[in-house]
Amino acid sequence: MVIRSFRLGDYAAITRIWQETGLEKTETESLDALAKQLAWDSELVMVAEDEGEVVGVVVGTIDGTRAYFYRLAVHPSRQGSGIGRQLVEAIENRFRQRGVNQVSIMVSQENKKVLPFYNALGYKLQNYVTLSKKLSS
Repeated sequence: MVIRSFRLGDYAAITRIWQETGLEKTETESLDALAKQLAWDSELVMVAEDEGEVVGVVVGTIDGTRAYFYRLAVHPSRQGSGIGRQLVEAIENRFRQRGVNQVSIMVSQENKKVLPFYNALGYKLQNYVTLSKKLSS
């Protein structure tokens, strides 16, 4: 298993993983969001590759000394094998190298099954409410 930075040739594999895990809303939205992140900092888009096949992905971003990661996904056939943990550890290491001292993640309230995974990695549930507003149609 190799955890490495995203390469352009990985796009089809990671969008397929996002689709199969229910993280992709629309292909256009995914491509736009990924393109913006790659333009901002391509080293914070990381994939897990096993025997030449991309089997997982995580996308991170940094805001000063705080960081966030999102769209962590592992191919359904490979879930439970430690790939997600390796991706989180890899993105946390990248964050540390850049002076980050706090990492936050957002999980949909409808996706409670991932909470034990994040708890095992040391993430604690915070009592915040996130509000959002779409500025474009």
